[in-house]
Amino acid sequence: MLREIGMLAYASISTSFNFSKRVSLNDEGILPYPTSYKRLIGKLIYLTNKRPYITYVIHSLNQHVFASTTVHHQATFHTLRYLKQNLGEGIFLAVDGVIQLNGFYDSNWASSPKTRMSLSGHIIYIGHSSITQKSKK
Repeated sequence: MLREIGMLAYASISTSFNFSKRVSLNDEGILPYPTSYKRLIGKLIYLTNKRPYITYVIHSLNQHVFASTTVHHQATFHTLRYLKQNLGEGIFLAVDGVIQLNGFYDSNWASSPKTRMSLSGHIIYIGHSSITQKSKK
């Protein structure tokens, strides 16, 4: 995917998203032809099956697919540069003697400043390996 987009020459970075910068629907510079952005987000959503730790970032960017701006496009490239740093990572099911099921749930009431909607999510582990996770707005 990085080769197709032409990002192999870019330097990698250590964070998946710049959380200090707000990405909202009211940003200037709406993309005139957002097809490439939509295609890229679709590929990244598929990639979340192997890299669940980027799910929140990708789905946050996916919310702006129909009114995407240059800021959203730059944030997506930021995430791609992060993925470049961790090319060999993915889901790893550890083989150890412990087969214990653990689950964690978290919710945040009215955390979205624009919509005042709540966020909730869960993650389930078998041993030390994550097998499923979900977040919902």
